[in-house]
Amino acid sequence: MKEAFRFLPAGERAVVVECGDAIDPAVNDKVVALAASLTAKPIPGVLESVVSYRSLLVMFDPMRVGGWGLRRRLARRLRSLGAVGPAETLSRTVDIPVCYGGAFGPDLPDVAAHTGLSIEEVAHRHSAVAYRVYMIGFMPGFPYLGGLDDALVTPRLPTPRALIPAGSVGIGGNQTGVYPLDSPGGWRLIGRSPLRLYDAGSDNPVLLSAGDGVRFVPVTAEEYARIERGEWRGPYAKGVSV
Repeated sequence: MKEAFRFLPAGERAVVVECGDAIDPAVNDKVVALAASLTAKPIPGVLESVVSYRSLLVMFDPMRVGGWGLRRRLARRLRSLGAVGPAETLSRTVDIPVCYGGAFGPDLPDVAAHTGLSIEEVAHRHSAVAYRVYMIGFMPGFPYLGGLDDALVTPRLPTPRALIPAGSVGIGGNQTGVYPLDSPGGWRLIGRSPLRLYDAGSDNPVLLSAGDGVRFVPVTAEEYARIERGEWRGPYAKGVSV
């Protein structure tokens, strides 16, 4: 029987565990579950693991565990996981307040024009979906979210911006995400969140993790300012609503 996973070498100190060939929630469930298993029950010699859409990069110390021995142990671990579903991997849902449009979302009118929807309908559809964090990448804390409404799919900007403010919420093709830091970028900006998705001075610097659920909650510009100033006493006071 052919295994539903395969191993690929990544130099002398890492191996890639591929759990499927498609960007699919069931495949990502398996990847997230394997990463969680390695945290809960570490394999001696494994240093770190990094989740992607359909694979897990496992870094190891070759002085403590051999590559082939590690593959055998990972294979046994995968087989022991059995069928994994969202109940095991979507451990929490994080509410992210977003002020849509205006100076916070300069590309919202362009997305509306491209999709044939009104500005209000774009914001409504974007905030009506329960998203899944497939992976963190591109920069510290940047979440690649799955679940964007097909009606909102919009091409990236033809020329990326040199600077995008931290907290900006964008659409790039069939993906959506939040820029955790000031950075260049080419996604269409439709809003901004006052939450800090990355805080280098915190004990837990990254707000979101692969396997989390995300909901975008529309807020007014006044509410945005109160959350940003720390005057808000609602569910975003500490940045996370579980």
